[in-house]
Amino acid sequence: MTHTPTAPPRKDPDAAPRTARRTGLRWLAVTTAVTLTLLLYGALVHAPQDRLQGPVQRIFYLHVPSAWVGMLAFLVVFVASIGVLMTRSRRWDRVAASSAEVGVVFTTVVILTGMLWARPMWGVFWSWEPRLTSYFVLWLMYVTYLALRSYVVEPDRRARYAAVLGVVAFLNVPLVYVSVRLWRSLHPGPVVANPDGPQLPGEMLAVLLVGIVAFTLLWLLLLWLRVDLAARRDALEAREAMTS
Repeated sequence: MTHTPTAPPRKDPDAAPRTARRTGLRWLAVTTAVTLTLLLYGALVHAPQDRLQGPVQRIFYLHVPSAWVGMLAFLVVFVASIGVLMTRSRRWDRVAASSAEVGVVFTTVVILTGMLWARPMWGVFWSWEPRLTSYFVLWLMYVTYLALRSYVVEPDRRARYAAVLGVVAFLNVPLVYVSVRLWRSLHPGPVVANPDGPQLPGEMLAVLLVGIVAFTLLWLLLLWLRVDLAARRDALEAREAMTS
């Protein structure tokens, strides 16, 4: 009796890239958790208490890194939106949409922590001064960006419309940054990117830098997960369209 040789099992060409992505994601998550723990210790224990503002000043170590990450996220939206308009690539569109969602989360944190900080310092939760007003307009523009994406159903048209808004909305980011220099403002000026050098004691500056690193890693982690989820959704929709 002759035996027909069995073919060796077919190797999955995507197995190695998937394993590498999972490993990278795991290391990013661990590094993010470690730096966030260091930030928590530094903000609550290591950094000295501000002599004038008292304990409420510790919101600073959450407020400023959130603002930095929000601006970084919107920069990515801007670049990815240009990529969409130039190439019509769904990959660029997924990056733009994902970064916008994460950026809106962080800018919402900025607004809420700013209100909690403003109440004991200014006596009110909100003041329509230049920095707060321009930042609120920025937040509204990206909320509108997400609403537009939910309203337009057809994928290619949704990507184009959102890309145009993603480019236009970013023009407000430099205005937010220079608002405290252009107009008289209750909001303090930059304490790190200052022409005369950082305006913080060494311990406070160190904790702030840890916060910026930690929140940047957190943004990367959330962006990675959100882009991966969007890619899986697009693949599922493509399979459903082929079988229908």
